[in-house]
Amino acid sequence: MNLPLGYRYAATYAGIRKQEKDDLALIVSDRPAEAAAVFTRNVVQAAPVQLSRRHLKSGKGKVSAVLVNAGNANCATRTGAHVALASCKVVAKALKTKTRYVLPASTGVIGVELDPKLIADAVPRLVSGLSSNFESVAEAILTTDTRAKVAFDEVRFHRGVVAVAGMTKGSGMIHPNMATTLGFVLTDAEVPASDLHRILVDGTDRSYNLLSVDGDMSTNDMVALLANGAAKLRPKGKECNLLGEAIGGVMESLAKQIAADGEGARKLIVVRTSGFRNADGARKVARAIANSPLVKTAIAGSDPNWGRILAAAGYSGVRFDPAEADIFLQGVPVCRRGVGADFDEPDLKQKLDGSEVHIRFVLSGKGKGEARFFTCDLTEGYIQINGSYRT
Repeated sequence: MNLPLGYRYAATYAGIRKQEKDDLALIVSDRPAEAAAVFTRNVVQAAPVQLSRRHLKSGKGKVSAVLVNAGNANCATRTGAHVALASCKVVAKALKTKTRYVLPASTGVIGVELDPKLIADAVPRLVSGLSSNFESVAEAILTTDTRAKVAFDEVRFHRGVVAVAGMTKGSGMIHPNMATTLGFVLTDAEVPASDLHRILVDGTDRSYNLLSVDGDMSTNDMVALLANGAAKLRPKGKECNLLGEAIGGVMESLAKQIAADGEGARKLIVVRTSGFRNADGARKVARAIANSPLVKTAIAGSDPNWGRILAAAGYSGVRFDPAEADIFLQGVPVCRRGVGADFDEPDLKQKLDGSEVHIRFVLSGKGKGEARFFTCDLTEGYIQINGSYRT
């Protein structure tokens, strides 16, 4: 798959992490790109989130570079704002661009001071090492993730082809409301900032906002979409929808990869709900099922305990008649009209041993509201990882 034109990438070890592994990364657009971003709705917001908001506003949606560090959230510290701004200034000077055209992003431990000298000293290495190595950045931004998460697509317009590429990180502290984790999606199409924001919001609603690992929302969540126009192709008419679908599809793939790589997870869980009065009700029920620790642990143990699914749906805040509820696990009906259905339990337990588990919750009424949600099982591994996260 071809990468979008006009972008370069670099990563290096700056000494922010305890282990010697790349922890600072740079994405550069050779011409200022139109940009849009969505951020955490947590009241506690890291300094990079606050500064990125201001830069997008003062820079009128233009971005030349994204600077990302891993290993330190730069949040709830005395010097956070200074570090974020100083880091952007160093990058802007090295790239000969405006400070407000640099977006900072951080991920890692909250409440630990970040030494700005570590970043300043590493920026020259980043700039001199800029190349087409997209994966180097995708690897450098990881924290407890076990693997890089990338996705690609191409869209054929009447006058040529544009490319879309995305990377993300996230394994724990994943519970979206506007966005979650860090995600960066790039295209070489020419897209006005107003259209870009709409495309991003639509894409987020079908991907990151239908994702949960553990119910904890980060202080550093940010998903940014850049369009630099390097392909010299602007979508017209239906081409706008094609581009939006491609970007949304890339974001959906990234969200699914996060769920599959949840901390300690062994199984990706896909929850589907249908038959509700509207999509909002279907989403609320899907979210309640996906976030239930009892459902997630049952799936971890390959236990077809459908009563936990019904109970989670019941406390979602959405009113429905339990006598209209059917539940399917791996396509097998386990509950019909709100009561147990006959099924071969040993056979279903074997099916639930797979790496991907599908839960369907269906109301038999005439409602057209439906939703899909991504999550993962909850295992002892989650406790082991988070019990020693700082040490």
